[in-house]
Formats: sequence, C-alpha cells, structure tokens
Amino acid sequence: MLSILKKEITTYLSSMVAYVTIVVFLLVLGLLLWVFPDTSILAYGYAGLESLFSTAPYLFMFLVPAITMRTLAEERREGTFELLLTRPLTAFQIVMGKYLAGVLIVLFALLPTIIYYISVYLLGAPQGNIDTGAVIGSYIGLFLLGAVFTAIGLFASSVTKNQVISFTIAVFLCFFFYSGFGSLGGLLSLQNIGLGSLGIVEHYESVSRGVLDTRDLIYFLMLAALFLWLTLLSLHKQTGRKFINTVFLSVLGIIFSVSILTVFSNKFFTRFDFTKEKRFTISPISRKLLDSVSEPVNVVIYLEGDNFPGGMKRLQTSVRDMLSDLQAYSNGHMSYQFTDPLKDISQDEQKAAYENLAAKGIEGQSLSVKTDDGVSQKVIFPFALVTYGGRSIPVKLLQTQSSMGLSPDEVLNNSIQNLEYAFTSTIKKLVSGGKQRIGFTEGHGELTDLQLNDAMQSLSDGFLVGRVDLNTIAADSLQKVSLLIIPKPDKAFTEVQKFKIDQYLMRGGRILWAIDQVNAEMDSLRGKGNQQLAFPKQLNLDDQLFSYGIRINYDLIADLNCGEIPVTTGDVGGQPQIQLLRWLFYPVYLPTSTHPVVRNLDGIISQFANTIDVLDTRGVNKTVLLASSPFNKSLKAPHMLSLQALQQEPDPKEFQSTPKITGVLLEGQFTSAFRNRPVPEGIEQNTQTIQQSKPAKMIVLSDGDILRNQVGTDNSPYPLGYDRYSRQTYGNKNLLLNIADYMTDDSGLISLRSKEIKIRLLDRARIRQEKLMWQLINTVVPIAIVLIFAIFQHYMRRRKYAR
Repeated sequence: MLSILKKEITTYLSSMVAYVTIVVFLLVLGLLLWVFPDTSILAYGYAGLESLFSTAPYLFMFLVPAITMRTLAEERREGTFELLLTRPLTAFQIVMGKYLAGVLIVLFALLPTIIYYISVYLLGAPQGNIDTGAVIGSYIGLFLLGAVFTAIGLFASSVTKNQVISFTIAVFLCFFFYSGFGSLGGLLSLQNIGLGSLGIVEHYESVSRGVLDTRDLIYFLMLAALFLWLTLLSLHKQTGRKFINTVFLSVLGIIFSVSILTVFSNKFFTRFDFTKEKRFTISPISRKLLDSVSEPVNVVIYLEGDNFPGGMKRLQTSVRDMLSDLQAYSNGHMSYQFTDPLKDISQDEQKAAYENLAAKGIEGQSLSVKTDDGVSQKVIFPFALVTYGGRSIPVKLLQTQSSMGLSPDEVLNNSIQNLEYAFTSTIKKLVSGGKQRIGFTEGHGELTDLQLNDAMQSLSDGFLVGRVDLNTIAADSLQKVSLLIIPKPDKAFTEVQKFKIDQYLMRGGRILWAIDQVNAEMDSLRGKGNQQLAFPKQLNLDDQLFSYGIRINYDLIADLNCGEIPVTTGDVGGQPQIQLLRWLFYPVYLPTSTHPVVRNLDGIISQFANTIDVLDTRGVNKTVLLASSPFNKSLKAPHMLSLQALQQEPDPKEFQSTPKITGVLLEGQFTSAFRNRPVPEGIEQNTQTIQQSKPAKMIVLSDGDILRNQVGTDNSPYPLGYDRYSRQTYGNKNLLLNIADYMTDDSGLISLRSKEIKIRLLDRARIRQEKLMWQLINTVVPIAIVLIFAIFQHYMRRRKYAR
C-alpha cells in the first residue's frame, strides 16, 4: 500500500495538469474571499475565516474529482491495473493506497490557504484577534469533507475508463450527497422523514464552525467507507473475481461496525468545541431542559433576506448555529426554519403581513444597506417564533440599539451572547406545565394596574400574575406566591402586613422591593409654579429593611447621566414650542455588574431615585446590581424641586462623587424582623414566629418607577421602558423579566446570561488604506507557493534522472 501511495503522489505531482488544477482552485478561492464584495472577508469586517469554510465545499466539488478522475480510469484504460494485480498486492491495498494519495493531494491544495489565516491574524483589531482553535476545528471539518469527496471520486473513477465521464459522475455525486438530500427534504411531501440528515451539508456545517461531534465524525467515516467498499465491489465485478472473499468480508465488517457505532452515537455522543470561548458548548441546564421535551418544538426565524450587512449576517449565522446546537440535544423533537415574511408579496399585501406579524409580537426594524447606488432602507424582522403545544412566544434576537455608550458591534455581540438564554428560557416557559405565581401588592397606594400594565402583561407569558392584598390574604396562600413584588407604595404598612411579609421571607420566599422613600412626582411638579417640595414618605418599613441588611435613604440622586423630559420653551403663532431637556432627577443606570440579572442590559431609567446603604449582615450575600454614574450628587429631603433649574447648565465640578447604589440583590438566610418580638395583634396567637429564614432572596430597588410604564393621553399604556417623548427604549422590561426568572428559578437558567463571546473585528482603518495590498497577497502568494514548489520539484526530478 505504501508503494502505491508513493507512486500516486509522485505521478500526480509530476503532471502539469495537477498544478493547473490547484492553481485554478486557489485563484477562484482567493477572488471569492478577498476581491468579490459579496463574499469578501474584508467586507465582512470580522476576524474569522467563516467565508473560507462556507465557500470551499463548492470548489471541492470540482477540485477533488479533477484529482481523482485518473486514479483508476487511466489504469484500466491503459491496462496497467491488471499488471498491478499480478504484484503481491490485494485490491484493498491498491484502493487504499490510491485513496490516501488523493487525500494527501487535497491536503496539499489546502496548505497555501494558511496565508488567509496569517492575513486575518495580522489585520485583527487588535492584531492576533482571531480564534485559532475555531480555525483548526474548521480545517478538520474541511479535511473530512475532502476525504469523503476523494472516496466518491475514486468510486467514479472505478466505473469507467473515460476520465471526463469519471469527472462528471464524481461532480454529480459530490453535489448530490452534499446538498441534494437537503433539497429533497425541503419538498412538502418529504419534510417529515428526515432526509436532510443523510446529506453531507447538515454534518459539515456543524464541524466547519469548529465543533467536532462524534455523530458527524462517524457519518463522514461511514460515508467514506461506503464508497471505498463500492469501489472494491466495482473492481471485483470488472476483474471477474469472486465477490464474496476475504477482502469483501473485511470491508463489510468495517461498514457493519461503523453502522453499529452510528446507532449508538445517536444516543451517546460527545462534542469537542475547539473555539476559545467554547461558544458552541450548550450548558447542562439547556441540555436537561431539551431532554425533557416530549412534543415537537418548532422555531420560525424571520431574520432572512438578501444583501444583509456583515453584522446581520453574523447574527443570522449565530442564530442558526445556536438552534443547531440545541437541536442536537432535543432527541429529534426540535426543528427550525428561516423565512423572509416579505418575500414574493406585493406592496398591498405587505400591510397585512405587518399586521399579522405584529399580532404575534414581531416588529419590523429599518436597516440601512449599502448598494451600488448609495444607501437603501430595508425592513428586517430580528425575531423568532417558538411554538410548542399550540402556544407561541416570540424571541427578540437583536437587542435595542440605544445611545447608552455601546457601539453597534457591542450591541450585536451582546445579542449573540444572549441567544442561548433567550431560546432556552422561552422553551422553558412553553414546556413547564404549571405556571408559578407572581403577586403585586396593593392597598398602600402602589402603582395601578394601568401603570403596571406592560410589566404584568410581559410576565404573564411565563407566570400567573395578579394582585395581592396583604390585609386579606392568609399566610398559607401567600406561600403559594413564588415572587412578591412591592411596587412603589405611598402609605404606611401595618405591623400585621409587615409580619406576613417577614414570615413569607422566613419560609424561603422571594421579594422584589421597589421603594421610593421621598414623595416627588413629575405631575405635581408641572402644576402651578412648576415646583414641588420633595418630602420623606412614612412607609414604616425602615426597621424591617434594616434587619435584612438594607437602608434606603431619604434623599434624591441628581445625575448628569440622565433621561430627558419635554419642556415648553416658548410660543410661536399660538403653538407652544416643546423641547427635550435633560432632567437630572431621572438618572439612567448603565449596569456594570457581571451578575446575570443585569448583564448586557441597556440603560435602566428611573425617576427621583434614592441612595441605598448596604449593611453588614451575617449569613447574607449582597450584590450591587444598579448604581448611578460617577457624575452625581445626593440631595437630602425635604428639598424644593423646580423646573426653573433646567435653565441653568449644571456645573460638572459639583457632580464629582462615587457611584450611588440604587439596586441590591440579597441572598442567604435572613434574620426575622420580629425576632424576640410578640406576634402583632390580628395574627392568630398560636402562630409561631420563624426566627431564621430558609435560603431566600430579595432585590431592593430605590425607585418604584422602574416598573412603571408611561400612559398616553387616551389612557393607553406604552411598553415598559419606552419613553414616548424621546422615543428611546430602555432596559427596564428586560430587567424585570430577568429578575422574575432569577428569583423564581432555582435551576440556574439565568446564569446563561453570563456567557461571553469576544468581539473579533478587523482593523477597518487599515483595511481602507491597505485593501489592494492584502487582496494581492491573498490571491497571488498562495499561487506563487504552488508554482515555486512545482519548479523545485521539477528541478529535483530532472537532477535525479539526469544522472
């Protein structure tokens, strides 16, 4: 076999056809990856070789058949194959020698593409900002693909003596096995029989990302073994040898073994993630959830279309990768498809399509796309719709582009990091049989149902949401509430109500306190005189919060990083002139904590917030979630507020201070606020006070308006976090949803938000200046390497045989 291997490589590399074939392959590949804008790595803008591994398979369909077409066809045409059989060689050794030679030639053709990796490495921002592990894993996938195509080409060369016919058959078979099964599986009548899994593309796409799944590895080995066996079968038929012999039984044994491995691999499989951040590794939490799915989960992704810029292509690819990874652990219960909702419909039909999508919670966004004629506007739908058991929940794939100091690339990267959590949490909401209860307290002047409309509506997708009256609810009934939310009370709590809250916490309850300690409202401020006295509230909660390790101060935070309010600045022609001005008492918090509750969130807007002091309490862990910017100051209440202050530009020197805490998470075993105290009147006297809590959680926010949605003049509620004046969307809704998930779920699902994916960008400034140079390097240098090797090999061969 080794002698056949050496002979084949020497013969091939001594032929001018071989070098012409490889040069054409590298030339076309170089033009596609570095010159043509639609597939150019330079235009894509990200430091990766995804374009190489998505384009190379289609060129392999021509390169590999060109390499293998002469291997057996020429031997049979010239009658030398029978001569080989007279040697002490078996047909199996001959075929394997030729096969391994073809694989090495394919590898030789790939080696010059290392120049592409070096170029991206040097062009990274910063230099070297490329995931080398992912590139290595992807090259493994491309090598496996080349090995399968070589086996197919060898078989095609065994069935005919004509090299052109061999080439044609090999190209057809390579194309059919690569994408033909997927096309057949897309037919309406064949969609449910899993034809797509028989095609190479479904397995190659997984490996080409840098993830080696043992099921994909076995598939490639099995397919290569199948065509090698067919090659042996073809040769035995043509030479007139007995079909059933030792060689056949050996090959049959290999195929049988691989088939058995395939069956077991569907149940027991391992995935090797070569990427640096292990970004394609699904967490055990997601695996456990998907393993429990008993009905079909269907995901429709509306982020589909042509002429997407690099960022949208990256998001689209990341969504496909994530769903492919989740599908691998779903026991065949999960399917997904991409669709363009506006494709092939008229202008008149588009309005109905928009309305239909809006009814499902899917909104279009305008996207600027560069064209040859300039810039055009394109409507995209960065949403997915997950359906299970007859219910559907939309998933927002692209986070809101805000002015919170994040670049578009950072917003996009945060969206990609959040994909596993977004899909897994949605599936969990659909799969979970009984919904947990979330209760908003009432009876103390809390926010109304209208002001909490979007908060309660958003939570209702995964929870049973309602109001809780602490005066009438029994302790046993209160324990059925998974999360108790106290949304901006204005009236004092009685000792009985405080006792119920305390004992709820002692039994392992979860509480979200959204408390304002100072009475200040914009509606009152806009009244007569445009001023208001902000004075302390009397909520009778200070002692209880103090015992838990928290003190909310009677002050107001003025912050230079703040929201805007509409102010009448003049009158023209009887029409008031409205202008948006920054209002220092509407601080916007940019979460810097790595805790999953606030990680990657947009800015959180609040109104008339107070500072929080965190006390040293044994057995309770405290995590700061929200804080003001360093450009702030606190004003003690009572304090006179006036809109006249908007006329003066704040002095930055007065706003130099350490960030003020405004949101804290407390976890652990709390000491009862009623420890060593008698049970309040109104509580049954045989009730025993629990002194020390079970493991419990609470979150304290020093502003209840974080949960409040704006209300229009017609009493229609706006989405939580949306400012109808500035048309800015803040992260308040996502904050509430994260809090609900974290507080009610002990499986650790919220921890998926901690997933990090590094932004790997190319140096755009350098690309603009040196674009032509890098295009020449990557189209000319790989070809030059092959030509230099050809000249050197020709020189050495002449020198050897000239003696």
